[in-house]
Amino acid sequence: MKIIVPMAGRGSRLRPHTLTIPKPLIPIAGKPIVHRLVEDIAGVINQEIDEIAFIIHKDFGKKVEEDLIAIAEKLGSKGTIYYQNEALGTAHAIMCAKESMTGPIVVAYADTLFRADFTLDTTADSVIWVKQVEDPSAFGVVQLNESNQIVDFVEKPKEFVSDLAIIGIYYFKSGESLREELQYLLDNNIVKGGEYQLTDGLENMKQKGMKFVPGKVEEWMDCGNKNVTVETNSRMLGFLHQDGVNLVSEHVKLENATIIPPCFIADDVILINATVGPNVSLGRGTHIIDSTIKNSLVQTHAHIKNAHLDNAMIGNHATFDGNFTQISIGDYSVLE
Repeated sequence: MKIIVPMAGRGSRLRPHTLTIPKPLIPIAGKPIVHRLVEDIAGVINQEIDEIAFIIHKDFGKKVEEDLIAIAEKLGSKGTIYYQNEALGTAHAIMCAKESMTGPIVVAYADTLFRADFTLDTTADSVIWVKQVEDPSAFGVVQLNESNQIVDFVEKPKEFVSDLAIIGIYYFKSGESLREELQYLLDNNIVKGGEYQLTDGLENMKQKGMKFVPGKVEEWMDCGNKNVTVETNSRMLGFLHQDGVNLVSEHVKLENATIIPPCFIADDVILINATVGPNVSLGRGTHIIDSTIKNSLVQTHAHIKNAHLDNAMIGNHATFDGNFTQISIGDYSVLE
């Protein structure tokens, strides 16, 4: 089994945090989004992952590439880097990794996390992960027949056709079949809105009689902007706490400090006259002094004093000393 992860977009809605690091490497409950994503996929498919192919922009840099290879290796997989330097659509992005599209594959877009408990139907030609939503008009959705097979894909329906939204994770029994269909789109310049769309390839595959079935997830968590990323961090902390995962390092210095779970607190964090939690992530080396923090995501080596934070997101090596509450400051920022 191989996992293909298109992640070349910069994540402009999450700026300033994505000015210095790609969105999929933003930590959620102490792990990069993309790391949690591939771990969760590995748990659902219950098969050995031979390779994880990451599709990035060439400007992401060598450090990002090394971090991604390390994520793959932690899962016992080979890590491969491909480049997409123009935003030409979902089908084009996937085809940047066409050399890795052999055998069974999972395609997963690296801006979403999920919780699921289902058995992957490996007899199907494709499984499309979906989540029941209240407002399907904002999503691409699938329609099912009485046999629980997908019979149609509808993009942002204005009238109700289904409430099963496509979350951006797909299984294909044959990577070669998907590659053939997407290559057809590129060779024949079949575009919508100036981009090559994966759904056009899926429709062609369905018309040829391939069997598509849904994989329904229990929770679907977005990381599109600051507010939803902080919310996703809180929800993930809650799930991990329920699972009994220890999220607080033994190497934390506490002086007149209180931790209200669930919280992720990394090594070498210092808390002095502070109350932290619930739903807070603190990265390695962060110092919190004379402050209260809840429902917030703080990355590594940040220094926070005299603060009362709620729904805040603070970058690496940032310094904050002030009265603002729902702040969002990027790496190396200073606000005093």
